[in-house]
Amino acid sequence: MMKKYDVIVIGGGLAGLTAAIHLAQESRSVCVFEKENYPHHKVCGEYVSNEIVPYLESLGVSLTNASVAIDTLQLSMVKGQDLELKLPVGGIGISRYLFDDLLYQKALDLGVTFVLKTVTAISYSADSFECKTGDETIYYGEIAIGAYGKRSNIDKQLNRNFINQKSSWLGVKCHYECANFPENKVALHNFNGGYGGLSKIENGQVNFCYLASYQSFKRFKGINDFNREVVCENPFLRDFLKDATPTFEQPLAIAQISFEEKDAVENHILMCGDSAGLIHPLCGNGMAMAIHSAKIATESILQYFENENYSRQQLEADYRLAWKYNFEKRLKRGRQLQSILLNKSLSKLAMATVAKSSWLLKNIITQTHGKPIEC
Repeated sequence: MMKKYDVIVIGGGLAGLTAAIHLAQESRSVCVFEKENYPHHKVCGEYVSNEIVPYLESLGVSLTNASVAIDTLQLSMVKGQDLELKLPVGGIGISRYLFDDLLYQKALDLGVTFVLKTVTAISYSADSFECKTGDETIYYGEIAIGAYGKRSNIDKQLNRNFINQKSSWLGVKCHYECANFPENKVALHNFNGGYGGLSKIENGQVNFCYLASYQSFKRFKGINDFNREVVCENPFLRDFLKDATPTFEQPLAIAQISFEEKDAVENHILMCGDSAGLIHPLCGNGMAMAIHSAKIATESILQYFENENYSRQQLEADYRLAWKYNFEKRLKRGRQLQSILLNKSLSKLAMATVAKSSWLLKNIITQTHGKPIEC
């Protein structure tokens, strides 16, 4: 069996779903491939900057009644030195379980096709993409978007540079019941070999998601031991875990997280979200960047379909340029900030410097966040 679409999207997370909604609203046929059924949890810091709210509302997706308003950032070092400030743009707390499902339902309403299977192969020839999922159906698309997240078998097939390099990072996430944690705060707490974020989500629970180096983690039997012996060295995290009750049977974990630079276009596939570049979670803005990248890709794709003089080559060049303009500096600042916070000497000096100047910390946040996206 053979099925043809204007656009095929590999990955049904925030970037893939947003692109599908935008394209479908412009009467383009879209097929999204997602390996898991909706809704489902993902390892993710569940704070998103308000910069994407106007754009989502223009697509008919409102988060106002499905999220928690956040306006304050708390940052702490391993031994508990901390500071707080008001976030310049602010943000919201919402679980990926709900966020993805809201976008999924909107996409279904617009007639987007979903194939809930793993893509086993994708190839480009004769100005078209051929996509397979392991059964007898072959899917064709004139344009392809890669929005499958941090790493995939597709990365191996495309022989992307970063996929052959060992990554020393793993992510852990769990939801907790904790009445004492304030609704309006996102907290970023450092510990030896990593850092974690705390923020409330729509149901009153607190999402705790952290990134740890494999070097520091491998000395322990598992997540509970690591939490007790390493994470709890930070007094804020120790107090939180002492008072909180987990709501997951087991924490979610993902290994081999890579922050290496990636190309925004691979074999003519437009990469969006984490597939194009992963910002360090301590910057708290990966979800907003994923949605923004989908907007950029979609606008270029629509121009390609609407203007017969706008070539695929120009589409790819424009997308690369726009992606670089919007995200390259933010990713670079994220890498620099991580290097500082994970270095004991530098982190103490940085905290002492920042503590004397709220303007300096606001400037750092501004450089890792974007301005509200124009619709």
